[in-house]
Amino acid sequence: MSFHPNDIARRARISTILIVTLMIVLLSGFFNTQVLQHEQYALQSEENRLREVPLPAPRGIIYDRKNNVIAENLPAYTVSLLSATESALKAELARLGTVIQLTDDDKKGALKRFRREPNRPTVIFPDAAIDVVAVLEEHRIDFPSLIIQSVPKRYYPDGEVVSAFVGYTSEISESELNSERFVNYKMGQQVGKGGLERQYEEILHGSEGMRFVEVDARGRVVNEAGVARPDQVPRPAPPLMTNIDMDLQRYVAQVFGDTLMGGLIALDPKTGGVLAIHSGPGYDPNRFTGGIPQDYWTELNTNPRKPLYNKATQGTYPPGSTWKVVDAVIALENGIADFNTRMPQACAGGFAYGNAYFRCWDPRGHGSQNLSGAIEKSCNVYFYQLGLRMGLSRMIAGGIKLGMNTRSGLDLPNEKAPRFPYDDREYFNKRWGPRGWHAGSTVINMAIGQGENSQTLASMARFYSAIASDGFAAPPSIARVTPKRERVFTLTQEQIMQLRAALLRVVSPTGTAGGSAVPGLFLGGKTGTAQSGRATPDHAWFVGMAPVQDPKIVVAVMIEFGGHGWQAARVASRVAAKYLNIPHPADRMADTGPALGDANDAAIGGPVPRPPQVPPAGITTNR
Repeated sequence: MSFHPNDIARRARISTILIVTLMIVLLSGFFNTQVLQHEQYALQSEENRLREVPLPAPRGIIYDRKNNVIAENLPAYTVSLLSATESALKAELARLGTVIQLTDDDKKGALKRFRREPNRPTVIFPDAAIDVVAVLEEHRIDFPSLIIQSVPKRYYPDGEVVSAFVGYTSEISESELNSERFVNYKMGQQVGKGGLERQYEEILHGSEGMRFVEVDARGRVVNEAGVARPDQVPRPAPPLMTNIDMDLQRYVAQVFGDTLMGGLIALDPKTGGVLAIHSGPGYDPNRFTGGIPQDYWTELNTNPRKPLYNKATQGTYPPGSTWKVVDAVIALENGIADFNTRMPQACAGGFAYGNAYFRCWDPRGHGSQNLSGAIEKSCNVYFYQLGLRMGLSRMIAGGIKLGMNTRSGLDLPNEKAPRFPYDDREYFNKRWGPRGWHAGSTVINMAIGQGENSQTLASMARFYSAIASDGFAAPPSIARVTPKRERVFTLTQEQIMQLRAALLRVVSPTGTAGGSAVPGLFLGGKTGTAQSGRATPDHAWFVGMAPVQDPKIVVAVMIEFGGHGWQAARVASRVAAKYLNIPHPADRMADTGPALGDANDAAIGGPVPRPPQVPPAGITTNR
């Protein structure tokens, strides 16, 4: 076969064009890579050589109202591994286990972290013991992918004393990482898990920094210093200022001791600022930092006294006779009664209604009382009749208007709402069936703080704060914020002062909390003895304020299975006296007598003398 000369020339030209075109494409690509995109490819090369090592930011320090530290940061150590693949990490963990003790949970946690964030150092020990760090430093040459760094660790100087409100920090969980709130967080970071740490996480977290280490193709660290990119310094979080008075907080924990179960909230009624909040027994939040030991976690969860259950914010209990003051406010506001109103039937120890007989707490009876005397004596028979006079609809509507069916607004996560009927018919029909309840007996039970009514300490503290602050109250606040006061009820100034006078007489020789009277304290409040619903002693309640003429503190106390309300009143008396710098006989006894917190008479004050209280200016005590 022969080719025409023209065909040969044509093919040569085509080949030349193809070669030239190919050379142009190659040269263009080379120019684009080496010149136009030089910086981009240089950066990719650098990033393949460098690995990011996060630098945790110190969490914001939490202070009390006097700038005492509640939560701070101490230096600690984390141990991490840089691994290119999961199989490489497993091999490194196996080798590491020949030098130090690694549990199955340690290995599982490391693998979980790697799968979530393969490009970050895999944390093995978020809070490594110093002896572990020392051993690993000795074997550093054997583990070139090992990273040991100093990090800030959360520390609570007062430990269990602040457990009711401060919360704790721990490693972020998978579910949290998948939530919208933590969209910018990474595996291995520490977050607030409860209390203020959780509530104000966005404020307390700070901004993570970054340093860079040089690695080889296997992910082994070859240079930790002098790499091309400068470190990104972490930014510490700002401090969180609170209303807590740590001197008072410690004192409350001392009074409760290791024996009393229950809770306490002390407020500044003008601002809603929480001065102290306690739930007993508590737990040590320092044990949670870096991962809680399994034995301690088991101990807390199996303890029948429920130390992880916040009795001040999550516990709902029948309020007992502390609720009678709510009845009084509803009746006064609706013009159903005034302070001189007497009921048709005098108290002879009980009250017959239909086929039932409802007893007064004192079988001897209280005789004929007006509203002031009924509050002072805590006469059940009077409030049975007052409740019937109000009627179920008005009682429930009044409670809802006062906010007794909603959370107090305390700035802690997981505050529980009180249990209170949402109306006067549907609620009870749904709960008991249309024929399973009777309006009259329901009213009688609710009038003395029993039945379909369970409140939290926070909700009762907020209500009594309104009595102490002329009908206004702000949501209880631990963090120092601008108070948002709102009107809770509308009474005249004279009615409010008469109500406070009645509460003052409760803490007098003739009242139910007479044993809690202290000269010069002028504590006014209401005791409550609420059925626990079991074959156990009743719950003891007291909510009060001091001094009644111009209250500076409101104290709400509930002691589980504490018996009579005067037990709680003695605790409140001591706390109010402490805050107002008034000497209390119980503290003088404690210096020479039994330890504080013992479950006996001396523990909560012993037999306190009952001096007559001279009414302060502005308080009228006529009945």
